[in-house]
Amino acid sequence: YRDHVCARPCENYTTARLCHYDFLLENYYVLSKACYNCPYNQSDCLRPQCVSAGGLARIIKTVNRILPGPAIQVCEGDTIEVKVTNMLESGEGTSVHWHGFLQHNTAHMDGTPMVTQCPILMGSHFTYRFQAVDVGTYFWHSHAGTQRADGVFGALIVRQAADREPHRHLYDYDLPEHVMIVNDWVTVDTADRLAELVHIRENLNETILINGMGQFQQFVNNETNATVFTPRANFTVTPGFRYRFRVINSGVLNCPLELQIDNHTLMVIASDGSPVEPVSRQSFTIHAGERYDFVLATQNSSAPRNYWIRVRGLKNCALSNVSQTAILRYQGAGDQLPPETLTWNSLASYTETETIVEQLVSLSAADDIVLAKPDKKIFLQVDMVKIDNHRAYSPPLYTLASSALFESPQINGITSLLPPAPPLTQLDDLPQDIFCNKETVQQDCKQDWCVCVHRHQLALGDLVELVILDDEAYHPMHLHGHKYRLVGYGQLEEGTDLDELQRLDSQGQLNRSTARAPIKDTVAAPVSGYTILRFRADNPGFWLFHCHLEFHVETGMMMIFQVGNSTQLPRRPKNFPKCGSWDFQGYEDATSSGAAVDNTCKCNVTCNLISGMARSIASRDTCGLKTVLVLAFTLACQLTLWSGYW
Repeated sequence: YRDHVCARPCENYTTARLCHYDFLLENYYVLSKACYNCPYNQSDCLRPQCVSAGGLARIIKTVNRILPGPAIQVCEGDTIEVKVTNMLESGEGTSVHWHGFLQHNTAHMDGTPMVTQCPILMGSHFTYRFQAVDVGTYFWHSHAGTQRADGVFGALIVRQAADREPHRHLYDYDLPEHVMIVNDWVTVDTADRLAELVHIRENLNETILINGMGQFQQFVNNETNATVFTPRANFTVTPGFRYRFRVINSGVLNCPLELQIDNHTLMVIASDGSPVEPVSRQSFTIHAGERYDFVLATQNSSAPRNYWIRVRGLKNCALSNVSQTAILRYQGAGDQLPPETLTWNSLASYTETETIVEQLVSLSAADDIVLAKPDKKIFLQVDMVKIDNHRAYSPPLYTLASSALFESPQINGITSLLPPAPPLTQLDDLPQDIFCNKETVQQDCKQDWCVCVHRHQLALGDLVELVILDDEAYHPMHLHGHKYRLVGYGQLEEGTDLDELQRLDSQGQLNRSTARAPIKDTVAAPVSGYTILRFRADNPGFWLFHCHLEFHVETGMMMIFQVGNSTQLPRRPKNFPKCGSWDFQGYEDATSSGAAVDNTCKCNVTCNLISGMARSIASRDTCGLKTVLVLAFTLACQLTLWSGYW
């Protein structure tokens, strides 16, 4: 879709377009036959349908056999229509979530399986359709299982006319080829790695990809005995111009990524699709699910050269010095590699003393979300808890030392499950006792494993404040259906619990901003710190709020906000799919659409008896009235029988 009709300059007073895309989701493989002699012949690595992905042979999942998947690039006001066909031979269901899109009045298009829709079954398709009203840098990804970690993601960019873009004067070009997706990449099928994490041990051997490319696996050319790698990503620029880059982190593990471009300053101008006051930095850290736009001014030199784009992994990735590089390639500089050293520590001297999120100031003025008193204040502790998690092992059959217990990702001591049917469309099909939260759970969650569908109900229009306490890991918390303002962010003493956090808040010791707090949809609290988020619950529906680390959300670190009551939910699309649990309760009777075999037999016998009676009566009936009545009854019975067949 590089030349899609909707990938165009955006102008005022032009007709919005219907932008259709076909997504075919299937199992695929790194360095498949489509790659010919890659990496020994580097040009083969760029062939259609060749996925090089660092050269590590493994099964992956792709859309249209490319990694990342197809980029959707449209203009404000366009209608996006995506037909997703599931051809995963493994039988998995799937869905596609449009990360950061609010889906006002189109909650059924959010793409969250078992919350807003049923999974798309193997061999079937689902067509998403919604309007591009949210301008900025977003991305799409599977929201089913670990499919995003295996390659099902891509860019979603909504541009606007130049006179509506507040930072248009800061750059000369905003090119589709300057969208950069970075992600950590595990070395085996991710479902295998998740099962290993839960049932055996933590083993997070991984690398990093930049636009699906990078150097990891070594290959030896038998003819020259030279070591070769799969190619890096390249981003081409011209000396003397200013370029807008859009960076998306589709990472899945506790591996924040730090980005730097040698000898260039990065002027950050937007985060999560929302513009901010420009912030100039040598490097910045981006967490899973976040997006940052920056302006890069190229050097105006008579002897241009190329420069390293460096991405290094922090937290868990720092344990094994995981990093990756791409090339900022100047036109006229040739194919020479940059001369600087490539080591994980070579980025360290550029590390900023302040995180980028602490420096963000929104272009939007302070509003009632920042200034008004919240209608609801909810305290949440996101934590990894060693507890008898029955999904990880079976306590009646064997016991484990506390040090060997699986660290269960939880919110307020609750491991959340997804419901057996989507509450957005089938709330009446769900027993209410499957839902709980900290106030309604009937167990001591510090002692027992608490598991339910974690739900908080919000009145439509509520101003909601979330005060989130983080543990020793970075948990980028993403909210569907709404953006929030980051009004508070700070460090706490190690070991602070939720009760202490509430005490500090009641004493006014948690910092809150009444100024232009940044507008985001994904943010990670500092380690052993807190974030305070505010949003107006003005979008009726059921919206997931979860950690965007794949292994955490899949093992329970999530909850659902129900906004509004059942009478306020958006209209359901025609013939929208239904699903859910089923128990055998016998067969339907013959009057229903699925006539049972035994009832069919009874109907056959009855019709035969009546038919015989009719013939007997007709032979003795001189006036014919009885004959007509009995024959009419016989015909009605026979028609009933036929309707049972058909």
